[in-house]
Amino acid sequence: MSQQQMLKFVSIDRAMPEKRDANVRAHDFHEIYAEYAHEKAQEQAGRCSQCGVPYCQSHCPLHNNIPDWLMLTAEGRLREAYELSQATNTFPEICGRICPQDRLCEGNCVIEQAGHGTVTIGAVEKYITDTAWEEGWVQPIAPAVEREESVGIIGAGPGGLAAADVLRRAGLQVTVYDRYDRAGGLMTYGIPGFKLEKPVVMRRNQQLEAGGVEFVLDCNVGEDISFDAIRGRHDAVLIATGVYKSRELQGPGSGAAGIVRAIDYLTASNRKSFGDEVPEFDSGDLNAEGKRVVVIGGGDTAMDCVRTAIRQGAKSVKCLYRRDRANMPGSQREVANAEEEGVEFVWLSAPRGFAGDPVEGVIVQKMRLGTPDATGRQAPEVIEGSDYTEPADMVIKALGFEPEELPKLWGVDGLEVTRWGTVKAEFTTGRTTLPGVYAVGDIVRGASLVVWAIRDGRDAAAAILEDLAAQPAAVAAE
Repeated sequence: MSQQQMLKFVSIDRAMPEKRDANVRAHDFHEIYAEYAHEKAQEQAGRCSQCGVPYCQSHCPLHNNIPDWLMLTAEGRLREAYELSQATNTFPEICGRICPQDRLCEGNCVIEQAGHGTVTIGAVEKYITDTAWEEGWVQPIAPAVEREESVGIIGAGPGGLAAADVLRRAGLQVTVYDRYDRAGGLMTYGIPGFKLEKPVVMRRNQQLEAGGVEFVLDCNVGEDISFDAIRGRHDAVLIATGVYKSRELQGPGSGAAGIVRAIDYLTASNRKSFGDEVPEFDSGDLNAEGKRVVVIGGGDTAMDCVRTAIRQGAKSVKCLYRRDRANMPGSQREVANAEEEGVEFVWLSAPRGFAGDPVEGVIVQKMRLGTPDATGRQAPEVIEGSDYTEPADMVIKALGFEPEELPKLWGVDGLEVTRWGTVKAEFTTGRTTLPGVYAVGDIVRGASLVVWAIRDGRDAAAAILEDLAAQPAAVAAE
C-alpha cells in the first residue's frame, strides 16, 4: 500500500467513533485495498514485454492469450481483459489461485528468464476475474436454444464441471453425478481454503445449477446407480472421476493409529471450514493441534498437508522426502511458503517403519541419490546403518493417488484401461473404447493439475458436440 493510501486509511480510521459499525469500517478498508490491488495489477501487467515468442502462453495448458489480457489490464480495460481471459478458461479465478505458475506461465516468462523477476500472471488473472464477479461482468449460463440431447457426467471435479459449462451453454441437458455432498471434487475437499477459498468454488457451482445443470450428489456409481443405467439415460457419458485411491506405505507398524491418509486429513479440515460436523476432527484423529506431525511425500498434496497442520496449531511439522529439494515434484513456491511458515524439510529420507501404536515415531532411513532412472531423475539409494527414529504423534501419508478399478467397480465390459489402471481415451477428444463414452482429467492422465483437467473437459465437450451433431437423430427442442 502506498504512503498516500496508508495516510488515507489512517485518517478514516481516526475519524471513526470508537463504536462505529464494523461493517462500515470494513467497507472503507476494502475500498482502499481494491484501489491498491488495481494499481498493483496494472503495474505488474505493464511489465509484460509483449515478446514475439510468448512462452508464457505456450506453457499454459489452456494456451490462454496471456500477453493480450495483460496489455488490456495495463491499459485499465479490465472488462476486455476478463472477456479475453475467460474465452479459453472456464475458471480463471481458480487457476489464478492454485495453478503452479512457477512451473508453467510465470516460470517461462522472458523477464523471469532474464533475471528481473516474473510478471505475476496468476495474481493478475485472479484480480481481473474477481473484479468481473464484483462488477457483474460474468455472464449467466443462458443457452440461445434448448436441445433434446443429454449428457451424463460422472464426477463434479474441474474436468467434469468445465465440460458441463461448455455443454450447457450449447443448450444440451446436463446431469452431473458425484459421490460427495458438494460439487467441486478436490477443489472443494482436497485443496485447503487458504489457497482456494471455498466460496469461490461454490459460486461456480451455483452458476452451473442456476444455468440448468442438474446435480445428483451423494451418489456412488456402482452402488446407488449403475453405469449402464446412466448410459441408458443419456446420449453421451463423460467419465471425470479423478483419482482418489491413495498409495499406501508398507513396513512394520504401518497400520498403527495416528497414521492417516492425506485425502482424509484434508477433507476433514475442509469440511470443518464449511461448518460440518466432523467427529474424526473433533476427536483429534484428523486434527494436528498440539501434535508433532510428520508428512511423508514431496508433491503439492504434501505441501497442502504441512501448511494445514501449521494452521491447526501443530507443535512441530516435518516433511520427509526421499530425494533432495531440486528433485521435488511439488511447486518450489509452495516449498518456500511452507518453510516461511515453520515447516522443516528432511531431505533424502524415507520411512522404513513406525514405532508405537498409537504411533510414536517414524523409523527413518537416510538416502543418497544414485544413477538416473528411466525418467532421467537420480534414483534414491538407502545408506545402510543410517536409520533413526523421528518422533511423531501424527503421520500423514501424502504419496500420491492411483485410479480406482472402474471396470470392476462399476461392472462395465468393454471399458479399456491402461496398465496403470487409467481409462484409455483419445488425446484431445476423450473418446474411449465404448461408443458415446468419454473420459477426461486424472482418470486418464493420472494425478495431474486442475488446469489440465479443465483443458480436457473443454476438449471433450467440443468432441461430444461434434459427435452428437453428426447423428441424424439429434434434433433441437422447441
